[in-house]
Amino acid sequence: VQLQASGGGLVQPGGSLSLSCSSSGRSFDSYAIGWFRQAPEKDREFVAAIKWDHSPLYGDSVKGRFTISRDSTNDTVYLQMNSLTPDDTAIYYCAANNYWSDYDVPFGYDYWGQGTQVTVLQ
Repeated sequence: VQLQASGGGLVQPGGSLSLSCSSSGRSFDSYAIGWFRQAPEKDREFVAAIKWDHSPLYGDSVKGRFTISRDSTNDTVYLQMNSLTPDDTAIYYCAANNYWSDYDVPFGYDYWGQGTQVTVLQ
C-alpha cells in the first residue's frame, strides 16, 4: 500500500485546513488509516484514526476540533482540522494499519505516507 498525504500549508490561528490521504496501487479499504504528526524535536503523536467500518478515534489534543472521514469509493481519508493553534504545527503523516489494534501508536502501522507540513502562524 502506497500512501500520499496532501493538503498542508500555512494558516492563521483559528483557521482550518483539510488534509487528504490517498492510496496509489492497492486499495486500503480494509485498513484502518491513521494520522500522526511530528513537530521538531518531539515524538510522533497520534492525531486520529478511522477504522475499516468508518468508526473514528481521536487524540486528546484534537478532540472536538479535528474530524476524520473516509471515502471508500475514492480510497481517500480526510482530516478536517478546525480551530488551529500554533501547537498544531507539525509534519502530518498518514499511515495504514492492518492489525485491527494499536491504532494510536506508530508501531501499529506498516505503511506510511511522505508527510505534509502544517504551519499555524504565531
